Amino acid sequence: MNEPKPPRWAETFLRFLLSPRDRLTVTGDLLEEYRENIHPQRGQRGADRWYLSQVAGFAFRGNWLWAALLSGSFITRTALDWFVPPSDFYTRSFVSTWLAVAILLCAGFWAGRQSGLLRSGVLAGIATTLFSAVICAVGTGCLLAIRHDAPTLAAIQGSGGLAEVFTLPVMLVLPGTFLGAVGGLIGRIARRF
Repeated sequence: MNEPKPPRWAETFLRFLLSPRDRLTVTGDLLEEYRENIHPQRGQRGADRWYLSQVAGFAFRGNWLWAALLSGSFITRTALDWFVPPSDFYTRSFVSTWLAVAILLCAGFWAGRQSGLLRSGVLAGIATTLFSAVICAVGTGCLLAIRHDAPTLAAIQGSGGLAEVFTLPVMLVLPGTFLGAVGGLIGRIARRF
């Protein structure tokens, strides 16, 4: 008899998110719930969606702090650029860039140290930047809704425009992946010692 199975890649992804002591129990419990309760009620597609939502929940819980820090730094920088425009953006750019690098390295380090897997750092970098991009879009939209007078609109144009504010967080996925991998490697090495 062929038992229903969730997408293999999602199971693999989930294992990368978990510490070694939790891998067997969590994946086993989710698989049991998937087969015994969810699949009979929802069918293959519905059960797969349920499983993916569970995996996304684990990814969010493991990376929400890093995503909040990254998006908080970005939204703060955006608010400063819009509401207190500088004559020179160099110092703000320098600080915000290196702060983002540090946050993404830490996210990868934490994940790699927890799981002992380099791939966990990679996934932490991806998850952190994706969750952060969503938070940044909402936060930036709120800033714009709060204050959209002529001087603020001029400051927005002078700081790169709205397109930059909404696309830059998404563009961080590639460097976030790399920095998460570097942090994950360091975390994996630290775990061994």
